Amino acid sequence: MTEYVRNASDDGAVKAEIIALEKQALERWNDGDPDGFIELSADDVVYMDPAFEHKLEGKKALETYYDQVRGKIKIDRYEMLDPVVQVSPGIAVLTYNYEAYRDGCVFRMNCTEVYRLNPSGCWKIIHTHWSFIQPNN
Repeated sequence: MTEYVRNASDDGAVKAEIIALEKQALERWNDGDPDGFIELSADDVVYMDPAFEHKLEGKKALETYYDQVRGKIKIDRYEMLDPVVQVSPGIAVLTYNYEAYRDGCVFRMNCTEVYRLNPSGCWKIIHTHWSFIQPNN
């Protein structure tokens, strides 16, 4: 049996790469272009959003949804707050708070992305989960 040994510096590189991939996709998304997330998504991606009654399963379903919002989203600026990447062999889980600013209003969400390392060495999203941030009571 082969034992997997991770190097802490490797984890740091993976964490930086995952955050960079997500930010690149968010930059495009915030300008109405969902293709950054489509390109990052695996064929077997599962997408959960509080706007939907049911989850979306598969890249084709995600593309159909994204085509409906293409060009309709315009965010003045955004912040990815407190990103955390947890790394395991072949898997990285990214969680963060997302704040989008548009026309003087702020929209806040929680995001969880599960990335899987594919055989060619590229990270692909296999699970996305968005949820609303509950205001402090």
